[in-house]
Amino acid sequence: MKFDIPQIKEVLIKKGYTFFDKNKVYNLNIIGVRSNNDVANSFDDWLYLIFRDEALQMQIHEFPITTDPGTYWLQHPMNVNGTAILVPGQYKGSHQIGLHQGKYEALKQKAALKVWRDATRDTTLDKNGKIYTGIFGINIHRSNATSQSQIVEKWSAGCQVFQKVTHFNFFMDCCRKAKGIYGNSFTYTLLEEIDFK
Repeated sequence: MKFDIPQIKEVLIKKGYTFFDKNKVYNLNIIGVRSNNDVANSFDDWLYLIFRDEALQMQIHEFPITTDPGTYWLQHPMNVNGTAILVPGQYKGSHQIGLHQGKYEALKQKAALKVWRDATRDTTLDKNGKIYTGIFGINIHRSNATSQSQIVEKWSAGCQVFQKVTHFNFFMDCCRKAKGIYGNSFTYTLLEEIDFK
């Protein structure tokens, strides 16, 4: 575990973000942490899922993910302005359970997010320049359907992507439980490793 609950809460408070708790079950905190590594194609970021279980015990789970697009889409952008890279921030009510590419349940973007557009067509992630706001299909989904993927490549064109299917399945089970209690709306918060220095 790279970061613990007190460390994460401290960063959220410092940034004026909400930490969901109120001593309620499955009041999910879905928090991505982008690593300091600016080279694309590796699952070198983390997703933290923090919530209280049925016994109201606080749980924290850490999963390897990518918060960045893979090399393929950096070099072959779908958008004329370049490939989307999510800007760090707390996006309240940004996602809901729905079908990713019409194929399987994941968290789908339903409210505006902010992205940079990397148009240099190289393998370095350019996180700067003009910020675009809108619905871009920045979903939270898995890579390989049966095991795990070693490199990102086509799995992400800006989405937040789980490396291991077992982690993703556990995550979605928690999301479905939360949906049954609070409705189909989820907040995604993206932090950076440098926030913890």
